[in-house]
Amino acid sequence: MTSQPANTVKTSFLIISDTHSARLFPSDDSEHAYRSPFPPADVLLHAGDLTNLGYINEYEAIFKMLAAAEAELKIVIAGNHDISLDLEYYESTGRRQFHRNTSEDLDVVRNIWTGEEAKKAGIVYLEEGIRTFTLRNEARFTIYTSPYQPEFCDWAFSYERDEDRFNPASAKNPIPSWPAIDILLTHGPPVGILDMTSRGKKVGCEHLLRAVKRCRPRLHCFGHIHEGWGAKRINWVEEASEELPVEGQKVLNDRCVRADVSEGSGKPLRFGDETLFVNAAIMDVRNKPVNAPWSVDLDLPVMAGE
Repeated sequence: MTSQPANTVKTSFLIISDTHSARLFPSDDSEHAYRSPFPPADVLLHAGDLTNLGYINEYEAIFKMLAAAEAELKIVIAGNHDISLDLEYYESTGRRQFHRNTSEDLDVVRNIWTGEEAKKAGIVYLEEGIRTFTLRNEARFTIYTSPYQPEFCDWAFSYERDEDRFNPASAKNPIPSWPAIDILLTHGPPVGILDMTSRGKKVGCEHLLRAVKRCRPRLHCFGHIHEGWGAKRINWVEEASEELPVEGQKVLNDRCVRADVSEGSGKPLRFGDETLFVNAAIMDVRNKPVNAPWSVDLDLPVMAGE
């Protein structure tokens, strides 16, 4: 099933999730990889839970941090804690449940992520669906994004576990089959992949897993399960997987975990045969921002005539 176009270009992705309003530690804090500045990349991906409770001041703080990042394109989705970005949920439940003593202006919230300042900063806020981007290095990629995850304690962007949100038979915005999608960016993980809780329970979505097996993207990024932080490379053909190693001191020095699956790495990812999965939750299970961002290099196609 492997498909590699004749012309590809190495492209770097910086991946984070579940920042929950945590600001970067100072640059001279050698004990934390999550410190200023972010490592440079072509594309920054944030897989949701920007905030703790969807307050405007929380969004503004994270926006400022992302705007300062050195990346041409910064793709952002929401997560279950970003309650004021789920308009229907906020009006029906979120405002009453979490914002009893205040009320966030939803137009202001949305403008933070979709207004002129966001455009100037290279920030693109995406909801559930498909978009294609072309970068200055002439790489082109198609991404499927979704902020939704199985229902958990009546938070935002949720669906019942028996609802199939991602496959064609019943989904409004199904994930396409291979080779349509290069990157998946979802808030929640697929079941059995970097989704183990501290209690030993796998809480990812089984329908998302079925969709990922059909889709076989190059890269699937998510968060949501803080203790699932890490990366795993899955070979669909051989039904084999390997977790990527993490070298503690190097991670601290680099301010990220580096993973190179490009042609020059000696072990390039084979599109259609393999997918690299990354749980990039910055927060750990105690809600401390101690996990490192992930920096992934991979080959993307260069489109003829671009």
